[in-house]
Amino acid sequence: MTVGGVHTPACPSVLVPQKAIVYNGLLPYSDRLDREASELLVDIKWNLSRAVLLRELWPGVAFWSRKLFSYLKLYGRRFSKEDHVLFIKLLYELVTLPDLEPHMMQSYARLLIQLLKKKELLSRDDLQLPWRPLYQLYERVVYSKTEHLGLIWFPNSVEHILKALVKSCRPYFPAPSTKEMLEEWRPLMCIFDMAMQKAISNMELFLPTIMPPEEHGQGFRLWFDEMMDLWVSVQNQPSWEGHLVNLFARLANDNIGYVDWTPYIATIFTRILRSLNLPVGVNHMVALRYLTNSYDIGHLVLWITALLGGPGNPAQKELTCLFNSIASFYHPSNHGHWQSRLMRLLQRLPASVVRRVHRERHAAPGWITLVPESQRLTNEDLQEFTRSLTGAALLAMFSKTGCTDAAYALQNLALLTPQLALSPVLEKTYAAMETLTEPHTLTATLSCMIGMARSLVAPSDYYPEGRLHVLPLLMGSLPGVDPNDFSKCMITFQFITTFTTLVPLVDCSSVPSQRSDLSEVEKDLCFASAEFEDFVLQFLDRCFALIDSSTLEQTRDEMETDTQTQLESLVELGLSSTVSTVLTQCSTHIYTVALQKVYNFATSNIFETCVSGRMVADMCRAAAKCHPAESLQLFVHHCCSVIFHITGNEDLQSEDELDKELLWNLQLLSEVTRVDGEQLLKYQEELERVLYTCVRLRCKRAYTLACSLLEHMLRSLSLIYPTEYRSTSGGFDTDLPIRDWGRPGDVSALGLCWHVPSREEENFVFQLLSRLLHPELERIKGHVSGDQPLSREELLQSLAIVQYCLLGAGSMLAPLDGPSVTDLVPSMVNLGEVKLHVGVQYDISRQNYRESICHTVRLLLHHILEHTEDDTKSLFVIIKIISDLMFFQGIHKKEFDSRWKSFTLVKKSMENRLHGRKQHIRALLVDRALLQHEMRTLVVEGSEYKEVHQELLCDLLLLSTSTYSQVRSRAQNVLTTALVTYSFSHRDLIPRIVKLLSPQHTNGTHQQFKGALYCLLAAHSGVCLASVRDWDCVGTVWPALVRCGLSPAMTLEEHSVGQLLDDIIERVHRQHDTIGIIFTVSESCIEVAKQIAHSLSLEMPTGEEVKEGLQRQQIRNVVNARKYEKLVNDLLDCLEDKELPWKFEHMATDLLSLLLRDDHPLPPDAVLYFTQGLIHDSISIRKVAISAMAGILKQLKRPRQKVAVKPSDISGVADSEGMWAGDRRANRWLQYNSNNLPLSEEQWDSQLHVEKTHVGYYSWPREMMIYASSQKLKDDLPYEEMNEAEKIIFEYFSDPEFIDQLLLFLSLEDRKGKDSFNPRRFCLFKGLFRNYGDIFLPLLWPHLEQLAADPHESSQRCLCEITAGLIRGSKLWSFSKVDRLWHLLCPLIRTALTNITMETYTDWGTCIATACEGRDPRKLHWLLELLMESPLIGEGSSFRDASLLYVIQGGLAQHQWRVSELLHRLLAYLEPKLTQVYKNVRERIGSVLTYIFMMDVALPRTQPTSSPHVAEFVTRVLERLKPLTSEVEIRNHVHEENAPETEDECTQAVKLLTTVLKWLMASAGRTFTTPVQQQLQLLPLLFKIAPVEIDESYDEMKQDARTCLSLMSQGLLYPQHIPLVLAALEEMAGSRSWHARYSVLTYLQIMVFYNLFTLLSVPVEVQRIRTMVMHLLLDEQLEVRDMAGTTLSGLLQCQFFPLDCSLQMQLQTLSQTRLPRARGELASTGLVRRHAGVLGLSACILSSPYDVPTWMPQILMDLSDHLNDPQPIEMTVKKTLSEFRRTHHDNWQEHRQRFTDDQLLLLTDLLVSPCYYA
Repeated sequence: MTVGGVHTPACPSVLVPQKAIVYNGLLPYSDRLDREASELLVDIKWNLSRAVLLRELWPGVAFWSRKLFSYLKLYGRRFSKEDHVLFIKLLYELVTLPDLEPHMMQSYARLLIQLLKKKELLSRDDLQLPWRPLYQLYERVVYSKTEHLGLIWFPNSVEHILKALVKSCRPYFPAPSTKEMLEEWRPLMCIFDMAMQKAISNMELFLPTIMPPEEHGQGFRLWFDEMMDLWVSVQNQPSWEGHLVNLFARLANDNIGYVDWTPYIATIFTRILRSLNLPVGVNHMVALRYLTNSYDIGHLVLWITALLGGPGNPAQKELTCLFNSIASFYHPSNHGHWQSRLMRLLQRLPASVVRRVHRERHAAPGWITLVPESQRLTNEDLQEFTRSLTGAALLAMFSKTGCTDAAYALQNLALLTPQLALSPVLEKTYAAMETLTEPHTLTATLSCMIGMARSLVAPSDYYPEGRLHVLPLLMGSLPGVDPNDFSKCMITFQFITTFTTLVPLVDCSSVPSQRSDLSEVEKDLCFASAEFEDFVLQFLDRCFALIDSSTLEQTRDEMETDTQTQLESLVELGLSSTVSTVLTQCSTHIYTVALQKVYNFATSNIFETCVSGRMVADMCRAAAKCHPAESLQLFVHHCCSVIFHITGNEDLQSEDELDKELLWNLQLLSEVTRVDGEQLLKYQEELERVLYTCVRLRCKRAYTLACSLLEHMLRSLSLIYPTEYRSTSGGFDTDLPIRDWGRPGDVSALGLCWHVPSREEENFVFQLLSRLLHPELERIKGHVSGDQPLSREELLQSLAIVQYCLLGAGSMLAPLDGPSVTDLVPSMVNLGEVKLHVGVQYDISRQNYRESICHTVRLLLHHILEHTEDDTKSLFVIIKIISDLMFFQGIHKKEFDSRWKSFTLVKKSMENRLHGRKQHIRALLVDRALLQHEMRTLVVEGSEYKEVHQELLCDLLLLSTSTYSQVRSRAQNVLTTALVTYSFSHRDLIPRIVKLLSPQHTNGTHQQFKGALYCLLAAHSGVCLASVRDWDCVGTVWPALVRCGLSPAMTLEEHSVGQLLDDIIERVHRQHDTIGIIFTVSESCIEVAKQIAHSLSLEMPTGEEVKEGLQRQQIRNVVNARKYEKLVNDLLDCLEDKELPWKFEHMATDLLSLLLRDDHPLPPDAVLYFTQGLIHDSISIRKVAISAMAGILKQLKRPRQKVAVKPSDISGVADSEGMWAGDRRANRWLQYNSNNLPLSEEQWDSQLHVEKTHVGYYSWPREMMIYASSQKLKDDLPYEEMNEAEKIIFEYFSDPEFIDQLLLFLSLEDRKGKDSFNPRRFCLFKGLFRNYGDIFLPLLWPHLEQLAADPHESSQRCLCEITAGLIRGSKLWSFSKVDRLWHLLCPLIRTALTNITMETYTDWGTCIATACEGRDPRKLHWLLELLMESPLIGEGSSFRDASLLYVIQGGLAQHQWRVSELLHRLLAYLEPKLTQVYKNVRERIGSVLTYIFMMDVALPRTQPTSSPHVAEFVTRVLERLKPLTSEVEIRNHVHEENAPETEDECTQAVKLLTTVLKWLMASAGRTFTTPVQQQLQLLPLLFKIAPVEIDESYDEMKQDARTCLSLMSQGLLYPQHIPLVLAALEEMAGSRSWHARYSVLTYLQIMVFYNLFTLLSVPVEVQRIRTMVMHLLLDEQLEVRDMAGTTLSGLLQCQFFPLDCSLQMQLQTLSQTRLPRARGELASTGLVRRHAGVLGLSACILSSPYDVPTWMPQILMDLSDHLNDPQPIEMTVKKTLSEFRRTHHDNWQEHRQRFTDDQLLLLTDLLVSPCYYA
């Protein structure tokens, strides 16, 4: 083979492949594959390196990297380690090229991910990749500065792919990289800033965690303590916390045994439980952010898995506790938004543990550090693990969302510990098989058993008796084959298939008498296997019954169609595959009996050929496939004799309807022949005779069946396929088949039998073709020439025969060939196609039927299109034939895809992930080998585009633009497939399609026009011709799309055309990503390519070639830029045309806006168009123009100089105090200081301004760059220095009329009530003032004043957008200009804020926040001082006060920690005003207070803030609330009209309290750390006010107090806070008000659940809580006692303390308190004690809602003694019993076994209420 003119040397003999695909070795032609692969690899290496050296990124590198991708798909990593490393290095260099086109970058990234996928193949010693280039790429794309302005368009999935790429490269980052990364991202860690999110998510993505232990000091040890402390001390789940958790999970998983997690385990589990967002308590409220920022389950599962094991296994105790406390949420009757997360947790956890055990016990040793012995999971650990999850999994089986999650969990648990997981599921399955009333339980249990089948059947030492269940299960499942219940039927089929695949159905009952080496279980199995024959026969009877009940007559009226319904086709598929599996697995004896039975059933009845006939025929085919020799003998003779009998007697040729018997036998024959081709040769003559007779019958049904017989025979003879799928190779004649049960196939010794066509079969095929296909082709030629015209029916019949011959023999007919179409794309690299050998030798000597069919059908096509275009049926067939001529080589892509999909599904449900190493069952491996063969036949992408194809594609284009819409759409589908298949064919077709759209194409029809548009849309393919990334194509298509508006065939009246154009533009928008102009290849890239070329010892490209390559690259870049400008100008020319309809004008503007770029300026004409577009009449064009202008101004932005500074020089303090974050001396100079504001030019220039807020909070960056202020920048651009585009903008914006018009449009209302601050317009003005300084201010000013005076919302909004743009645009102006600006702006903003209204206050808030974002507060001191003047004037309305506060909050929140002085001033100002009367002002003040105290955080390594502290504030507030603490009950005596003079201290205090409540509510979910001590001081007051029951009519204060309690009880507690909280609660529990005592209990319930593991880690406090609950159980107030009972039951349910004997004794003693006879006072204390005991016992029963523990029956009996006690005891007992009945009703059969007979009698009496007959 020669490559690109260079002779290939013999391949190096010894190749040690990294990891080849093993299935290639199983193919019948595997001996040729090694050589083929080696040649292809040399080809790829040679061409890829050559393309890089010649600097030809497109098409060269793109083409050959695609080839490398398909090489990986075909052969796996079949190359040496050196090649592997070189490929990776080359692609790494390519992907990180600085200005690579985004789409190319993405495709290289995909390939690189594939190459890096198996990380065990390359160790860190083999490969190291620098992290920084990758990070720069990631930063450029994900945090792109220009994407939001539309200057660069990335593919949709780019972020996802880049993340995957970083994950793949991570293990290979060098050891020092961790330190470098931390230096890079630590300065971003300011927790108040968005930069924090970026820092932490970067760390999660990039920090390497797979390192050898000796490098840990350079790895995670550098950051672990710091991050862990940060995580532990932060609350309320800020958005970045999830990333931190993901990082820890990954660290734990990669370094099991090297990180000590023990101190953190309680915290970890508490947080996991909190992040599940479960509803707890009576009136649960969730803070909103918990729902949005909850942890990712996948990572949680990893973390939990990694924590398990080790000495004492501490994490398992917490895990057991976790699942105990959430088990009841898994019960099917509980449903809610939390359910999907719980299900995912259950589904993934066992799978993750299986992966870990695999890694510890079965994985091949590699370079990745092993888990130390001491940390590995032992069998005891695994049993403990299974026990903790089984309960939840068994409940989840019957969940409303289906049983798949539970089934997957149980499948993995059964792999780990079959002895524990299998028996409970078996019990449930047998129970379900017996019930008739609940089919859903049967479906659920069967699908769980399917997953556990292998664990049950495989011989295991842990659960040997599992195999004895197989037969009872199979027999028990038979009734599930039920014609009346489709879903049950399908799951039963699946169940039977699964079990029979694993078990050979052989009767071994005679073996025990012959052998003495069997174990007891094996003996039992042998005896049981005698039932197999019964099973098979009963199963067939069931199937016959199913078929009988689904004949066409029974299922439909005659009126309906005779096709199948979807359900029937599903059942048909299930039926045939199950029968096939069952019969494949039978022993010869059982098979013979079964075959006879099927044969008798099929031949003794005559079936209609639509529904039941297909089912029976399928069954017969399944039977015939297993042993073709025996079965063909029966069927072929029978069918042929019947057919000859009928056709011989009468003259049937011309009849339209034929008798059913003939049709049925034809159908049966056509299915039975789908077997091993070799066996068909024996019946050659009979079969040929049937074909010749029946193919020419006139009846359509008959000849269609005959054609399918023909197709099936040809396929059986000509294809390559395995001939048997048994579960053990060979047969089942071994002496002891039961030892083969569940045995996995062995890839290295599969014993595959392939059918490969022999000479005889080939002769038979071509004989059939010459006798059947040839005459038809002649007949069609006769029809075309007019010698022998055919009727339409006859023509269809001929075409059908041609089509079926092609489908049958496609694999033996050589693909179309001929000269290639040249000059499509210039390249210096060979772009040839790769021919793969698929086991067929095409015989040159025989006639090439593919070509003759092609020739004839094209003649016919043109004939039909000329004369009878309405013969659509023939056209449909012709389109199908053309498609098969091009693509069909024995299998269709669609068929292959669905088979691949079902293969992966079966593999997933049957695989053994524990042992890995491809331990699949044999049938699956055989199937996979066949799929490998079929995949090779289907590899067509990158095929050469030949002239034959060109002719066919032109025909398809003709059809795609013909008259009838159905013909068009079918042809379009084939056409789009072809365009993807043949390299560069679109470059040939696009001009042809576009020609049909052009206005010059005057004789075109409307149908042609529509067809051409549909071809461009290519709806169902991945490639939209309107957005191919190629300047030539886009340059042709886009202007054509706009110009087609002038075409005579174009009418917008027809709705469909308008819709079609919209779809095309929408698709262009969706798929458009920036097309590259400049392509360069870096030197480092060239170096790697040279290494690859050297490794080949082939000639390198000569110096001449390299020089030419460089030249070509430069020319190409210049030409690309020209093409880009030409496209822009073409679109502008279209827009000049006055005739153009408006729709096309909009299209052109849209397309133009997609052409803005950040690497090439927009041509001035387009700038002019967009500037004029700002005042266009159409609003949609104005919108596009505004966005485009913002982008253009960004393009024209002049670069500003930055200088590096050292922070320590400025502050005079070096940051050497270890790592201390927060407000410290070193960053004090960044603070806003009113005594040192830049009020003069010198101060302004001498101060260093740092615009980004996060800088300096945590640590200083390595190199701090700030804008140079010293260098006097030329502020104004003089007109002479402007370039053309800048002049255009300048002239328009200096024109008063233009400005008038622009502002008139901008202040119009767009959608009433829906408009809000528009960031696009803000960007436009920001750019304008940034680029041009204040030149335009004088013109704009009068307008701004006018807008400020107008209170309408649209005017105010317009003013907001311009003001924000002005302030942000003036960032780098000189002092004099800024000063002038603020003197004008301040009065303006004041005016506007006095006119603020309900509609505009949010816009002003956004405006000020946007203006302050990312700016140094010292440079905005005018604005900040203006805002601080007097927020609560109190003169205006309460609304105005609230709005002003909102605006201030917007401004100050942006500056975070740098304006502590202003926060102090604001607080001092607000404190006296906290007693506000108005609700909206109170709420706003609450929110503002939250922001004021936001900086007061208790974080590790952080200095206390210089901003206001909560503690001091609370102390002052409590002082003012004194009058209330003394009162017993607090009444809200505030009436909003009260005159202020008459207020006493108490009223003032109540008003103050209402505001404080608003603050507590606002800060509950927002702050980073909760000030627990301060909250506790306010608790007593809250308990006093909070009402007990929910009631809308309560006043605001009570509602708020209740909300506060609910939110505070959910707060996260640290061990040091627990005693304080409990002390406060104990104090309240002794309160005089029973409301307070009641609220203590509700508070406790939520607090315990949300801090479960933290509390459990402090046993003393658990005891305190228990005592408190028991104390409240004895409360004199009935409601409190009830609540205490509920609380007790909840605490027992999540096992907060055990239900031990002492507790039971205590409760029983209480419940037996004697009741004195007297009805006096004394009686009541006795009653209280007795009631308390009964409530306690009830709590015990209600604490296990779904099972019956051993202690329960006795307690139930004790309770029943109290049924006749006085109220309220009797009520409690009744309620408990009815609740018990409700929750235990579902599984009563199981539960009743826990009771003795006497107890059951008594219970039945109690539970069945006697009152019916009373």
